[in-house]
Amino acid sequence: MELRQLEYFVAVAEEENFTRAAERVHISQSGVSAQIRQLERELGAELFDRSARTVTLTVAGKAALEHARAALAAAGAVSQAVGEVTGLIRGRLDLGMIIGCTITPLFDALAAFHRAHPGVTVSLLEDSSDRLADQVRAGALDLALIGTAEATVEGLESLTIVSERIVAAVPPDHPLARSRRVTLRDLESYPIVCMPPGTGLRAVFDEACAVQRRRPPIALQASAADALADLAARGLGVAILSASMAADYADRLTARTVDDVEAPARLALIWRGGHGPAVREALAHLRRAFRDPTPAL
Repeated sequence: MELRQLEYFVAVAEEENFTRAAERVHISQSGVSAQIRQLERELGAELFDRSARTVTLTVAGKAALEHARAALAAAGAVSQAVGEVTGLIRGRLDLGMIIGCTITPLFDALAAFHRAHPGVTVSLLEDSSDRLADQVRAGALDLALIGTAEATVEGLESLTIVSERIVAAVPPDHPLARSRRVTLRDLESYPIVCMPPGTGLRAVFDEACAVQRRRPPIALQASAADALADLAARGLGVAILSASMAADYADRLTARTVDDVEAPARLALIWRGGHGPAVREALAHLRRAFRDPTPAL
């Protein structure tokens, strides 16, 4: 019996799905299945009922789950204790980042962390903000950089990196470019180009529209700011961006703050409480990296 087999067993039990468990532990589904089968042979009992779409624990699996978690926690505690005494941190840091972002301070922090702690393997995953938050809650990710409409994230600790207003970005010859102020009511007259649901910017926009009972037509959706800007520059719609995002396209788009949307879009680091030394050190590097720059959302 190996620790990795217990790790895969716990992942499948918590995800209730072999594919999601494989994504969580960063190996192929066939690899997870093979290791679970080997563990079952060693234990002499099936741990999962695979007859339905959702994988569920058998009686034997339920009996084994807490012991497997305890074994993994104990192994982690041994590594942490030795690392704290020797000053050498080992292990893995799984980090998430919102899709389509090129955030220089984040990459600077990761490079500095890697130089300081070469014994830690770092992985980086892109996804939507909602899914990243769910993965941090589930323990599949240690840290994530997300876009959010709220000052706090339910069930998690967080650090706001950027907080700024949303803007409507249009070509210089667009009617809105000649307006001194833009409101949600104005936006109802034009097709909207914005990020998909599950992102912080979209949450701010949707919530503001719901409060005012406005329904600007969502024509096109894309996860990357470059794509939104390109679509707007070609006259396909009004791009909803953050102020710092829009500043990157000032050579071809005119940005107008949406006056009646006062809630800011936020960029935040999120993590669970009770983290180990690798997460603690990574947070220290991230705090330093984001102390002065203001990255784009």
